[in-house]
Amino acid sequence: MEHSLNKHKSAEKQSIRMTWWTLLGNTLLFVVKFLLGIIGHSFALIADAIESASDICSSFLVLFGLKYASKPADADHPYGHGRAEPLLTFVVVGFLVASSVLIFYLNITQLNKPREMPESYTLYILGGAVLLKELFYRLMLHQSKKTKSSLLEADAWHHRSDAITSLTAFVGISIAIFMGKGFEHADNYAALVAAVVILYNAYRIFRPALGEIMDEHLHDDLVGEIRIVSAKVKGVLDTEKCLVRKTGLYYHVDLHITVYGGMTVKEGHDISHNLKDALLKELPQLMDVLIHVEPDSIAQSTN
Repeated sequence: MEHSLNKHKSAEKQSIRMTWWTLLGNTLLFVVKFLLGIIGHSFALIADAIESASDICSSFLVLFGLKYASKPADADHPYGHGRAEPLLTFVVVGFLVASSVLIFYLNITQLNKPREMPESYTLYILGGAVLLKELFYRLMLHQSKKTKSSLLEADAWHHRSDAITSLTAFVGISIAIFMGKGFEHADNYAALVAAVVILYNAYRIFRPALGEIMDEHLHDDLVGEIRIVSAKVKGVLDTEKCLVRKTGLYYHVDLHITVYGGMTVKEGHDISHNLKDALLKELPQLMDVLIHVEPDSIAQSTN
């Protein structure tokens, strides 16, 4: 059990290190895209820089959320501090929505104004940004699946949103440059498309976090694993109710098991302890397991 728990803790630390690296990358991208967007006359690149700025804020929130959510339970928080994670996910969603609205406003107000043609070198910046942000997305999504973290998943999709805005900006500027006069506003329209995509991704992030806050049942795979482990423990005849509550990176489980009805209270108590030890060893993502023991119906009917 110690090895499994250490492995899970190691995944948490790796998540924090990875977030620091993405924070540095986002800061660099913001500075480069914003400055070159102004110099290169590209509103799509400036809009993309705004998305990178929101990424910086969300990365700070992710760092805070991961550290706070991993704090152990105390007298005031007997179930731990894990619910801070989906709450901060809502804040990340707020940054995405705000970014989308700001990008939409800045570009819609420019459509009827004359403007200069974007510079061609902005395409190289955007191409590099797409590749880097897609890499960040895949790394963070992989880490979120390892830790079952809604906050890391939200951050991953935030990186994907930035990759999408960079890609749409790349397309818009390419059209403006290669189609020539009359297509100067192509990157504005590209930025508007990006704003809509960001808004959609905000909903995708918001929905599972809301389910976590509301204790929505989203854990069929984990319930299946719990039943498989339980079936291997001597004395457990069957499992009945299995309720799972996610708090941050960990889970609390309420499990009803069936045992032979003719055994003593102590024997049933020992079986439940053996089962709890087995579950915590095999499934390190479980923080605690509350087991309720039921007598089997056959033994009841013969008494």
